[in-house]
Amino acid sequence: MTIECEVKSIEALACNTYRILLHPENPVSFKAGQYLMVVMGEKDKRPFSIASSPCRHQGELELHIGAAEHNAYAYEVVEAMKVAHQNNGKITIDAPHGDAWIREGQTRPILLIAGGTGFSYVRSILDHCLAQNVTNDIFLYWGGRDERQLYACSEIEEITKLKSNVHFIPVVEESNDAWSGRVGNVLQAIEDDFVSLSEYDIYIAGRFEMAGTAREKFTLMKGAKADHMFGDAYAFI
Repeated sequence: MTIECEVKSIEALACNTYRILLHPENPVSFKAGQYLMVVMGEKDKRPFSIASSPCRHQGELELHIGAAEHNAYAYEVVEAMKVAHQNNGKITIDAPHGDAWIREGQTRPILLIAGGTGFSYVRSILDHCLAQNVTNDIFLYWGGRDERQLYACSEIEEITKLKSNVHFIPVVEESNDAWSGRVGNVLQAIEDDFVSLSEYDIYIAGRFEMAGTAREKFTLMKGAKADHMFGDAYAFI
């Protein structure tokens, strides 16, 4: 379903990463973990995870878009959003899409894995779980090149102080002296931390190579069930 949206705000979250709030002219019904497509042309629709959760998005749709100039695919979308915002124009979206939404009513512990702005996908799921008072253990692993890419660390750390079932492990590839967290590859951190993933529902967002590696490694080495691993990438790889 295509819908016209007002661009309510654009805010820099980190270097080349933006939070964009869209206000659709008609309400959009979606599930936590789904995505929308920004319509750039008749045959040009570009997917982005919805960062807001369906139960408390107040009619607006939140996107987190990483848009460095060398990434024209996302950069052009952010530029189009800026033009619409400045000129009271509209952006057309096609939504909702995706089958990697949260499976509700399960008692299994939940493992959320994000690479970079893949965080927007797991943020929607986490926020929905919090709003629904889910008591399952939730482990969130977020990997980035450096600390600056993990723009919502303080937000998630505050949640862990309030919710004893939420566990947050940020992982950076490059660190400085001020960084006290994990350093290395986020998938390796998970391998190191879990003896078995056989009882987990796993939700992952990041590059297709990352999702593919996670499925291969975790099913072979950690007993994860492929049918309990969810990610938009798995519709294509």
